[in-house]
Amino acid sequence: MQQKTRLSGKSFLHPRHWLTWLGLGGLWLVVQLPWSVQMGLGKYLGLLMYYLLSQRRHVCQVNIQLAFPELNAAQQENLVKKHFVSLGRGLLETALSWWGDGERLNQQTVIKGLEHLQQAQQQGGVILLSAHFTSLELGGRLLAKFINLHVVYRPHQNPVIEWRVARLRQKRYGKAIPRDDIREMLRSLQQGQVVWYAQDQNFGHKNSVFAPFFSIPAATNTATSRISRLGKASVVPFFTVRTETGYQLQFYPALENFPSEDVLNDTIQINQVIESQVRCYPEQYLWTHRRYKDRPEGGNRYELPVKTMTE
Repeated sequence: MQQKTRLSGKSFLHPRHWLTWLGLGGLWLVVQLPWSVQMGLGKYLGLLMYYLLSQRRHVCQVNIQLAFPELNAAQQENLVKKHFVSLGRGLLETALSWWGDGERLNQQTVIKGLEHLQQAQQQGGVILLSAHFTSLELGGRLLAKFINLHVVYRPHQNPVIEWRVARLRQKRYGKAIPRDDIREMLRSLQQGQVVWYAQDQNFGHKNSVFAPFFSIPAATNTATSRISRLGKASVVPFFTVRTETGYQLQFYPALENFPSEDVLNDTIQINQVIESQVRCYPEQYLWTHRRYKDRPEGGNRYELPVKTMTE
């Protein structure tokens, strides 16, 4: 086993990983700068991605057009640009979650509604329901200081980044649970732990139902309803958002009558909670994810051309 570890360590130095190491080094340097400077750099990084990442920009444009039909074309495109600014800042916030100064981050963090989590904990295990906002990774770092948090994660495809993140998970969280390990999630909940989970991405038709998200049918995972029932756990919505001066950790009351006997209704309820938060901070939600790639009638929405201001 020790030999395998040493070999794995050597493999990280392979030339194919040099660009990753260079990028990590650059991010570490940026984290040493004042927060306001980091956010300024994040803005320009996001605008650079807006112009260079045409496929991601197209996905974002389609999503914004579907979710906000009340906006005219110019307003929609402005929101797309704001999202990429938030995305660029979110990339730097991921580095901030790895190497940021804890004391300085605490001074920039405001917590609201923590009593909702504390009340739910009195009943047993709690699923902390989150969504993919651009400050999500940093939110875990900020929250872990206050509670013993069990996190559900998706392994990163880049082995160097996964190695780095795995070390941080072991250091900061009570337990890290792979996304597909339902049994381990249930074990944590049955022990009365808080399990942090975000289910708002499209993983295909398996274990999903079509539930409206911004009035558009979206394939939505039903795991929260099923895990809540099996683990006899409360579900408390929790979101991290960026403010002008730092970050806000917002807890909401535990979902009522959840889970019910109707998985579709449960999933609709979850989407409504997430949508309500997204409407408050629309540019900070991860619109570059192909949230609507599956349709009840088939086809791919992202193959359609984007409307222009003249259409």
